[in-house]
Amino acid sequence: MKLLSFLHRGQPGWGVAQGDEVAVLTSQWPDLASALQAGSQAIGQALQASRERLPIAGLTFLPPVAASRKIVCVGLNYGRHVAETGGELPRHPSLFVRFADTLVGHQADVWRPLASTRYDFEGELAVVIGKAGRRIPAERALAHVAGYTCMAENSVRDFQKHSAQVTPGKNFLRSGALGPWVTTSDEIPDPAALQVITRLNGEVMQDGQVADLIFPIPELIAYISTFTPLAPGDVIATGTPEGVGARRTPPRFMVAGDVLEVDIPGVGRLSNRVADEPADPIEESTEEHGNG
Repeated sequence: MKLLSFLHRGQPGWGVAQGDEVAVLTSQWPDLASALQAGSQAIGQALQASRERLPIAGLTFLPPVAASRKIVCVGLNYGRHVAETGGELPRHPSLFVRFADTLVGHQADVWRPLASTRYDFEGELAVVIGKAGRRIPAERALAHVAGYTCMAENSVRDFQKHSAQVTPGKNFLRSGALGPWVTTSDEIPDPAALQVITRLNGEVMQDGQVADLIFPIPELIAYISTFTPLAPGDVIATGTPEGVGARRTPPRFMVAGDVLEVDIPGVGRLSNRVADEPADPIEESTEEHGNG
């Protein structure tokens, strides 16, 4: 199943993509995070009983889990990306968190912040948790995964380098994107076999294999759940492959009018246009998201 969240006539909803339509399941659970707590089997049963359909073309995509309780991101998790930065292979995962308001959905504009011109692209595979857990053993970790989605985990490089903590460069308003949907784990028997491709204006900038992760997905879930409980709807971004703009000669940073695509065959293709941050970003963001 492909689970997506959306706005329709200003009202939030969610459902299952089926061709060019979405089967709406908002009457069963108010949002996707609530549905994930019930489990994929319950969602499948609700889908069979659902009669409400909407054309996808008329919807505004939201991040699939629009209000994730935790968004944990992994830095420097592809060996070749570590090499292009000139660093050494890490002994433990390098983690940081993102706030929910830093992410938009498929087809929405991402914002290059007014504070910087060093706005870089990072395509990633993101894991969406479906089953709660703490201290999850790696050998059982994939049983806690609801599915997978695409993430544009973009960075504002100068703010990222202000100190040893990367948080400022990773949390500008609307700087990243998530979507277009969550492809459930039953359709992805081996996430390590996935490919992550990032295109900027149609040109391939990153092309990595998830099998090249330094810390594979089960190890990430085990490590993260050691220090914090994971709950349905939590998101783990697994890291970006080599080819980021900051390490190119000359560097390639995103500007208004660029189109960024994160394409993970079998999962989905996330597309966003780059726009300059408006002078009053809070007002603009609130209006687009229906005042909350």
